[in-house]
Formats: sequence, C-alpha cells, structure tokens
Amino acid sequence: MNTSLHSSTAPKGSPAPAARAPAPDLARGIMLLAIAYAHAPLYVKAVDGTGLLNDVLAFLHQLLINNHARPMFAFLFGYSLVQLLNRQLQRGNDWVSVRKLLRRRGWWLLAIGFVHVMVIVPLDILAPYGIAALLCVGLLRAKDRTLLWLSGIALVPSALMVGFAMWYPLSEGTSAYEAGNIVPEAYGAAELLMGRLVSWPFGLVIGVIMVIPGVFAGIWAARRRLLEEPVEHRTLLIRISVITTAVSLLGSVPAGLMQAGWWTAPSGTSVLVASLLQPFTGHFGGIGLAAIMGLAAIPVIRRPNALATALQALGQRSMSLYLFQSVVFVTLFFPYGLNLQHDLGLAGATGVATATWLASLLIADLMRRAGHRGPAEILLRRLAYR
Repeated sequence: MNTSLHSSTAPKGSPAPAARAPAPDLARGIMLLAIAYAHAPLYVKAVDGTGLLNDVLAFLHQLLINNHARPMFAFLFGYSLVQLLNRQLQRGNDWVSVRKLLRRRGWWLLAIGFVHVMVIVPLDILAPYGIAALLCVGLLRAKDRTLLWLSGIALVPSALMVGFAMWYPLSEGTSAYEAGNIVPEAYGAAELLMGRLVSWPFGLVIGVIMVIPGVFAGIWAARRRLLEEPVEHRTLLIRISVITTAVSLLGSVPAGLMQAGWWTAPSGTSVLVASLLQPFTGHFGGIGLAAIMGLAAIPVIRRPNALATALQALGQRSMSLYLFQSVVFVTLFFPYGLNLQHDLGLAGATGVATATWLASLLIADLMRRAGHRGPAEILLRRLAYR
C-alpha cells in the first residue's frame, strides 16, 4: 500500500493485489440467495401450511436463513469498507479524502434506499447500510479490541429486538414471516406513499441496530484479509466455520421445532428463550457462512469454473440484482402486480426465491460477458466519486 496507517489502526496484511479476489464476490453472490429466501416469505399472506414440505422448510428457514442472511450481508458490507479504504490508499489518496468518499457513499446509499422504499417496496437494506457507513467510517482506524467489543455490545440490543419480534408470533402459534408480512391491501398510491413515509424512519433505526454488529465484525476480518487470502488463513477459516455454524445450528433448533409445529404446546418460558436464542446464534451463523465461502474459494483460485465465474459476477453486481429481486417480488405478489400473495405458502415463496436468484445469476453473467458493471453500481460510483 502506497499510503499506510499506523500499525495499530491500519488494515493488516500486504497491499491488495491487482486481480480481484474471488472469495468476497462469491460470498456476495450466495448472500443474494440467502436474502431472497429471507425476504420472499414476507410477501405471502399464508406462510403456514399443513404439508410436510412447508413444515420442513419452516424448520430449515429458522436453522439457516432467518436472522442469518442479514448478518452475512452486514459482515460483507463492513468487509467492503476496508477493501475500498485499501484501494484508495493504494492509489495515493490520504485518509481525509477517503473518509469523505466513504461518507458520500453512505449518504447516497441512504438516498437510494429511500427511493427504493418509496417507489418499489417497504423493505430495504441499503439505507441502513448507508447510515452504518456514516457511523463506522471513523472506526475504520479503531483498535481491533475496540471493534470486537463494539460488535459484541451492539449484538445485545440487535438480538433482543429481533427476538422479541419473533416471540410474539411464536407465542401465538403463527409464523414469524406471516407476522412480518409487507404486502399492502389494495390502497391508493397516495395512502401507500404516506404510510411508507411515516414508517420509514422507524424502520431505518431498527435496520441500523440490526446490522451494526456484523459491520464491525466485517471490518475486523477485512483487516486480516481473511477472504482475500483464504489459502493463507485456511486453518482459521475452518475454525470460524465449524464453531459459528455449530453455535448457530444448536441455538436455532428450538425455534425451528416450534415454527414447524413439531414442538407442540411449549411453555411460555421455552418460547421466550427460543425466540431470543435464535437471533443471538444466527448472527454467528451468518458470519460462518461468509467463512465457508472463503474456504470454497480456495479450489476456485486454483482452477476457476463457469459456475464460480457467474457467482463472482453476481457478487460484483449485488446491489443491482438485489433491487431486481424487489421488482420481481412486487410484480408477483403485490395487489397491483399478479397478486399471488394468497396463492403461495412458504414452499411456493421459496421456489420463487430460487427462480429469481437463478435469473439473477444468468443476468449477472450476461452483464459480465458484455462488460457491463451493473446499473446501480454505476450510479453509486458516479454519485460518490462525482
């Protein structure tokens, strides 16, 4: 790196290589699948079903998806902040100018997220990450111990908030997805817009609280280049993957059994403990999935293949294809679209999520072949870099 920070505050490791490391992009590509699985059920009115497939999926969603996709996205976002910092310092920019750039990106992410909510769907992760960038830029030079402490402290209110939101529907014997359904009734455009304007600030605050723990963890990992240099950190990545995945699975089993209806008549205390335990441990599961993708990148580094190349293309255009997901889901489920909200349960929503992600994978690979960066990425770059 041409311009370095003090060793106690600078990202650790050697300068970023010219070639783009595959692991972060592979992780972002898989992250979009997890987000699709997490969001699609929020668009259907009747998530619960009597079929075995619905019950199995309800169990697996609690184990692998619900409150796992968001920490992975937050982790990768924090990781990307350090990657951008490294690139800018390598080009000879000083810390002050890089800090201004990162904050401009944060403000524009907030603006794009606002438009996303007002125009497309009242479910957004871009604006919370914009605020997270504004809050965390100054901490990019904080000590490692400070970052880890802040991540652990921030996890408490985040998991408590999510846990209590999960506790109510579980205590009533309903699905957490159904309780969080975002499909509106057939209101007029003015009423929908006003409702979103009123609720957006509250959703933004909640979203920031939920993502901050993962962002701090991602910054810490990026300083060590864990995903950019997976071969060198293979042993550590294995340990992180095994420990975090085990913690996540064990902590999510009780809520999964309740959600699937396989734990009948649980006590009030059991429901409360399961509801709080699932988001606490799910946070580690999301980070573990990112570590697993780092390990999966090792054979790709040695021998690239078509699927990995397409996944990397998807990860490089994750913002554009995330917005594409919203457009597809609104078109299929909203009253002013095909209005399928009452026709598909959890199994159907999972199928839609899978098909949408596969379409995203194809679109991203076609963009790669055409040399197209991605419309949202181009827009953000032009706005942030002026």
